Amino acid sequence: MNRLRIRESPSSPMNINTEPPAAESSALDIPVPPRDFGSTRRTLIAAFVASIVTPLLFLVAYGYLDYQTRVADSSEGIGRLTRVAEEQAVKVMDVTKEMSLRILAFLGEDDDAQLRARQLSIHNFLAGTARHLPPVASIAIFGRKGNLLASSSAFPVGLQSIGDRPVLSFARHDDETAANISRSEQISDPAADVFNVTLPRYDARGRVLGVLVVSLRRDYFDSFYRSLTTHDGALTVGLFRSDGTTLVRTPAPRARRAPGSSQPLLEAVRINREGGRLKVFSALDGVEKLLVYRQVGSYPLYVTVGIPVSTVTYRWLRHDGFIAIATLVPCVGIWVLVLFSLNRLKRERTAWERWKAEFGMRVSAETTSRQMRRMGALGNLVANVAHDFNNLLMVVKANMELARRKNFNDLEKEVVAVERASATAEVLARRLLSVARKQPLRQELIDVRDWIEQEASLIRTSLSDRVRLRITSPAEIWSIYVDPTELQSALINLAVNAKDAMPNGGDFTIRCENVTVDGARQSLKPGEYVVIACSDSGVGMPSAVAQRAFEPLFTTKAASAGTGLGLAQVMAMCEQAGGTARIVSAEGEGTTVSLFLPRGLGEADTKATVAPAHTPAITESIQGSVLLVEDNEEVAAGLSAVLEVFGWKSRHELTGDAALGVLDDGETFDLILSDIQMPGINNGIDVAEKVRRRWPTQAIALMTGYADEFERAKNAGVTILSKPFNIDDLQALLHSVSPATK
Repeated sequence: MNRLRIRESPSSPMNINTEPPAAESSALDIPVPPRDFGSTRRTLIAAFVASIVTPLLFLVAYGYLDYQTRVADSSEGIGRLTRVAEEQAVKVMDVTKEMSLRILAFLGEDDDAQLRARQLSIHNFLAGTARHLPPVASIAIFGRKGNLLASSSAFPVGLQSIGDRPVLSFARHDDETAANISRSEQISDPAADVFNVTLPRYDARGRVLGVLVVSLRRDYFDSFYRSLTTHDGALTVGLFRSDGTTLVRTPAPRARRAPGSSQPLLEAVRINREGGRLKVFSALDGVEKLLVYRQVGSYPLYVTVGIPVSTVTYRWLRHDGFIAIATLVPCVGIWVLVLFSLNRLKRERTAWERWKAEFGMRVSAETTSRQMRRMGALGNLVANVAHDFNNLLMVVKANMELARRKNFNDLEKEVVAVERASATAEVLARRLLSVARKQPLRQELIDVRDWIEQEASLIRTSLSDRVRLRITSPAEIWSIYVDPTELQSALINLAVNAKDAMPNGGDFTIRCENVTVDGARQSLKPGEYVVIACSDSGVGMPSAVAQRAFEPLFTTKAASAGTGLGLAQVMAMCEQAGGTARIVSAEGEGTTVSLFLPRGLGEADTKATVAPAHTPAITESIQGSVLLVEDNEEVAAGLSAVLEVFGWKSRHELTGDAALGVLDDGETFDLILSDIQMPGINNGIDVAEKVRRRWPTQAIALMTGYADEFERAKNAGVTILSKPFNIDDLQALLHSVSPATK
């Protein structure tokens, strides 16, 4: 019996391995029903294909031949209509030409003054001529300067002129009867939609005396074209100028405009002026057409007849569809039987695979859930360890400060060594809290360009001598609101990773730029950001590694060479600042880590930390009283000793509830210094809020090592000391609330 073997991946590996350790994986053996779905399916598909291919080949061959026949018949039909339309247009234009020659002969070589003197006789002659020619709307005579001299529709004529029109710029032609055909236009007397045929008048010396303008009715052509298309409403008949300008079109085009010189019709006219056939996309109707065009005699006019390709295709499909239905009916029974069998087989296979998939999803979900629980527990463990570690460091730093202020007593070297170790331990605790997203931020508004230049030497020391540091930053880069210490740690972590990725040397480049995000992208909100992109030319990462690069404790380095906290701290810093981090890497092409940090506006918040003030001299007199609320007795003892050295009297309470009880009893203090995380009903923030409501003038400060408590305490409007804080910060706080300084 076949068996399905499903292997779970380790929940949270410390390093990347191609295979999970045997101790951290488990195998589940699941019985799988034996079934050869593939062979059965191939047999059914072969029968189905055979029942389709044979009639399909016949229909394709027949349909192709029939389609070509229909296209040829349609093209021949519109060709015949084109010849009819051409003959009608030639007849109209020839009559117009003959009429124009008669009129020119009647006018002779008279100048403008002579024609004005004969205006009545000319009007009668023109009116009589126009009445006998249905296509003619009106006939007008214009003088040398474009002034109207006579008209078939009006007597006497008004002060009309066409002096600005190009029809007066005729040059001498071999054919002195060469005509100019205008675009279509509206005339008012008589009211008609026309296009004009303009002929020049010359004297014996070849000078232009004026022009003869014959207005031809567009509706005359339109009615004739409608009669041609009565039997087929899909046909279009048109009369065009040689430059593509539409004069008459039946039916009217959707968009009346002159096609440009790049139109296929104009290209075909340039190749063959007399006529031709083509398939073209009509700019007037927005569809593809079969088109036949012919030149109207020797005139610069063309008639076209077209039919949409879609109409031909539809008629072909309608005809061949009946044949296809009749041909395919015998095959339907076979298809139904085969499809029923395939569908039944598919349902069986789907059910079998769904069972596999659901079981695999359940195993994957359980693995993911365990991973998330482990990561959450790990984060809480790291944060709690770091918090307790900070309390121990607070004790060490307080006692070291006491030793320093008591002149060491011949233990200066030992005390300095302990202080250095404490500083290193403080950095480690800060990194642990940062990875757990609980590091209190001391954010400032910084100028990115200046700040990176100041930190360049420190970043350069994190690189080897074979790695070159390059910094690119535009002068107009925005400021950002960020914790400088966290940003410094992030860049140093990236520099160290770059150095490890380039054992033979290379380039480490820091580029800054302003970006604006319009829409939400993954975890990045819309807004303005400064991007600090750190790139190396190292070995790069596989995609599987890059996807997990920001996971805490994930590392590809040897067990003794990396902690897996570097890139996790980078991501934590960016997210706590309101941005995010992105990584782009490929094997052999280097790695780029981009830090997206929100643009800072206004001034940095100064309530989060107490700026160190000048250190007042220690005095033996009592400077004031402090209510110290701290659940860690060792921390409280160290702080009490420091307060005593500073000349302050302190009272220690282990819980916020006890501290409120002392205040309710009427005791007063110059300062309440309270931790935030304490047992009991009221923590430090609760104490601060109640003291603010009941004793508004009471000075109060809070101590914490957690970022979430840090932010809530800031909103409470009280001074905050981030553990482990410097004794100078505490002394500055005491000095600010001392009764002697008020």
